[in-house]
Amino acid sequence: MTAVPTRTAAAPAATSRTSPAKPRRQRGHWLFLLPFLVPFTLFTVVPVGYAAYQSLFRTQRVGGTFGHTTSVFAGLHQYREVLSDPDFTRSVGRVLLFGIVQIPVMLLLALVLALLLDSTVPRLKRFFRVAYFVPYGIPGVIAALMWGFLYDPRLSPVVDVLHKVGAHPDFLGSGSILWSMANVVTWTYTGYNMLIIYAALQAIPADIYEAARMDGATGAAIAWRIKVPIVRPALVLTGVFSIIGTLQLFTEPQVFRSISTSVTSTYTPNLAAYSLAAGDDYSEAAAMSVTLALATFILSFGFLKLSSRKAQA
Repeated sequence: MTAVPTRTAAAPAATSRTSPAKPRRQRGHWLFLLPFLVPFTLFTVVPVGYAAYQSLFRTQRVGGTFGHTTSVFAGLHQYREVLSDPDFTRSVGRVLLFGIVQIPVMLLLALVLALLLDSTVPRLKRFFRVAYFVPYGIPGVIAALMWGFLYDPRLSPVVDVLHKVGAHPDFLGSGSILWSMANVVTWTYTGYNMLIIYAALQAIPADIYEAARMDGATGAAIAWRIKVPIVRPALVLTGVFSIIGTLQLFTEPQVFRSISTSVTSTYTPNLAAYSLAAGDDYSEAAAMSVTLALATFILSFGFLKLSSRKAQA
């Protein structure tokens, strides 16, 4: 009877001796996160926060024509201006159409290339892995200039050959230039997405394939019923990256603007915000940038939620 109280009284003492270790472990976790958190805060959170602050003000001239300008608080006035701007809404619709078509095509190509490299059929896997990834290593401006040369009917040998066989494409025309840019983006980023998917395929244990072959599964069945479902998280990750990149489309339209009149200063939301800032309208450019950041977050988060629901179904 006397031993029970002794053990019960000793239990809290043991707990008090081990409890200080938990805060130390938690502090250790934060130390490992600092290399990410510090740059993320300095170069993402702070600029977005400053843009949100600046978007609440507008520039007003005081003292007539020869007076000076000053910033006055405007609340959500700049956001109303942005959302009611028909050029901005058209640019948003344009990049949404771009993403609906271009992203599935690019990810499908990346998945097919990754599956081919992961199979036992191709030779020289290292060479093709590097060859597929090389376009991503080319700066975006250089890639856009190179493809612009191939699209220009005055300079392009490709267009010249097509003319000789009776085809007369207008790659820089208003009806096709969006898809010309989609081709540039697909060519640049397919290899990058392929490498992410291929890395996920390499992590699959070989025992799974052996068991499937013993059950009589063909190579195509293994790819479709085993590999694709397992690398689904990698496909979701590349999908999120592609959505963010689509809404930030800037380099290709900025370069193509110098070689085609079909690309205006408001062709994409990012280009429209840049043009406003270049014209010293910083407040409206900040409001447009914040609106674009919120749209990017909503679409990316919505895509993740939809993907997780389908995975649980």
